[in-house]
Amino acid sequence: MELALETGIRALALTDHDTVAGVEEASARARGNDLLLIPGVEVEIEVTSGEFHLLGLGLFGDRRPLDSALDGVRDARRGRNARMVEKMQAGGIPITLEEVSAIAGGEIVSRAHFARLLVRKRVVSSIDAAFSRLIGKGCPYYEPRACLELKEAVELIDRAGGFSAVAHPVSLGLSEPALRQHLSSCRDLGVRALEAWHPNHTLRQCHRLEKLARSLGMLVTGGSDFHGEHMPQRRLGVSGGGRPVPDAFLEALPLHPAGR
Repeated sequence: MELALETGIRALALTDHDTVAGVEEASARARGNDLLLIPGVEVEIEVTSGEFHLLGLGLFGDRRPLDSALDGVRDARRGRNARMVEKMQAGGIPITLEEVSAIAGGEIVSRAHFARLLVRKRVVSSIDAAFSRLIGKGCPYYEPRACLELKEAVELIDRAGGFSAVAHPVSLGLSEPALRQHLSSCRDLGVRALEAWHPNHTLRQCHRLEKLARSLGMLVTGGSDFHGEHMPQRRLGVSGGGRPVPDAFLEALPLHPAGR
């Protein structure tokens, strides 16, 4: 939040994985400043190929039912983390759950924390290498975890006063015809937007995905997917092609914060 205020960006969406626990503190810090804090969340949806993450944005309503459902997801994450440690130990990688938890520093332990520890132990040279070689989907130490069904996730986000968006769609690993079909199915289940602008997308991909979203009658969102020190190559407010997210996207979003 301090960095967002220093940077002078107009809006910040807080979208932690599987939790809305930071929203109240972030909202309080934004209050009285020219920064719109957009309460959000990011949840994983199971798919057969690639990775499917769903953003819930504009959660200005009652978030308790959503957070209650995410309790089960967080429990599943803890079980997944223990299985990953067991597999790594069996594979000769000297790692413990206590070490990963220490890296997380009180946060919910995620694969990003595993990646940081693997870099620290010089098992791999970078965060990206940890994901591409060891802990990404299809890699030796990847472990799946329980996920919300798409329909349930969309309904819970709607109940919290928000709307859902397909995050960083390139990570789905689909060709354009298959991606269009997938997005059409998501739209029909109530997903309203597509994150066309993302730092992992080239500028050409951003424009192509923006055009695809509009052809499907979906809203366009974008962000920097900033992870702090977990992913130091990313900069807050900087998206695909090294460009800032166009302000026009923010104006078009159905956000209903109290008092604004």
